[in-house]
Amino acid sequence: MPVRRSLTLSDYLPYLVNRVGTILADQFGAETLAPHGLSIAMWRVLAVLAAKGRQRQIDLADLTSIDTSTLSRIVTRLVRLGVATRSRSASSNREVVVALSPNGSAMVARLIPLAYDIEADASAGLSSEELAVVKRCLRRMYSNMRSRNAAAGARPKRIAV
Repeated sequence: MPVRRSLTLSDYLPYLVNRVGTILADQFGAETLAPHGLSIAMWRVLAVLAAKGRQRQIDLADLTSIDTSTLSRIVTRLVRLGVATRSRSASSNREVVVALSPNGSAMVARLIPLAYDIEADASAGLSSEELAVVKRCLRRMYSNMRSRNAAAGARPKRIAV
């Protein structure tokens, strides 16, 4: 593969993905979540709990792509807001289980339609088939990068630019 000497930012995949993700997160966060005292990371936790039910904190970290120490602080804030509960696992005293509180369930039920509204705004002009392809491709890219990260120890380090 030839060495490229220039990069067109407007055609560079990491930039495009980040740009879309940033504007979606900024707008959804400011318009929908901030009035409830929530951040995007807090929303991800609540959305996973609403979809999958009670979760061990370690599993929640993986499902939300949030670092475990950061997740612990987020769960503490959610508990203080009264939208989540935290308890010791019945199977292991070392495991923490997180669940939605009744207030959390009610809040998520009100926010889910607004989350779908912003998705609809972002995907306006795309057919349902095109949107499905975009989502499938993004999931595949994420999986590719997780696999790459897992194999990183076997590869030589690249020069930081």
